[in-house]
Amino acid sequence: MAGGGAEMFARYAYAPNRLGYCGPPDAVALRDGTDDQVRAVARRFTGAWPYLRVMAAMTGIGDPLDRRLVESYWLGGGIGADLDPTEFTAELLALLGPVAGGYWTHLGPELADEAAANHCFHVFGVYPWSRLVGHGNGHPVHVLDSCRITWGTVADRTDTEIALRSRGLSWDGRRLVLSAETVRPIPIRVDGYTAVPDVSVGEQVAVHWGRLCGRLDDAQVRALAASTARQLEVTNLRLAARR
Repeated sequence: MAGGGAEMFARYAYAPNRLGYCGPPDAVALRDGTDDQVRAVARRFTGAWPYLRVMAAMTGIGDPLDRRLVESYWLGGGIGADLDPTEFTAELLALLGPVAGGYWTHLGPELADEAAANHCFHVFGVYPWSRLVGHGNGHPVHVLDSCRITWGTVADRTDTEIALRSRGLSWDGRRLVLSAETVRPIPIRVDGYTAVPDVSVGEQVAVHWGRLCGRLDDAQVRALAASTARQLEVTNLRLAARR
């Protein structure tokens, strides 16, 4: 994918920010802002920014919005995959210090076995929703599925939407699993914004909170699939232990 780290950060962060789920109320800056404006907004993300800061410190990369770090955070794989999970957890806790409660309530040393320097760990490990699955309704699974980065292939497109062939998240009564592929509609443009205006049939794309984030190449799909599979495996171990 083309573009620098700040540009990639903005594309993947825009949907949850626009929906009011994370980051400051500056969605317009993520959509239309300059590199400096995006960077200013990124520093105010309670979730993603601490990860990127720790990843930068542990890899010796001076810029938390270096493209290598941003891609590794959103998709898994890459430079962040080589970081030791226990050390990463300790560094993240050290950075967060007294604010480790509240938003970060579930982050503690005991999560080191699940930890990874990517968004998928944040969704399944740090967010509370995996702890609520199997309690009588499907809302937690819906949130987890929306918040994780989904990959898929464009099966068809119209002027306003694509038909995306992808795998969804489900709860089988004991485990969180990815379903068989289904086809679902995804709007190309929302609120006048699109990350991939010229998306075409056959392309692989990423989706976050039901909105297009960008194109994916084969290596990125493999990284995202592997990081998702790994996170589901360790999350399911925790869920099994509660029974």
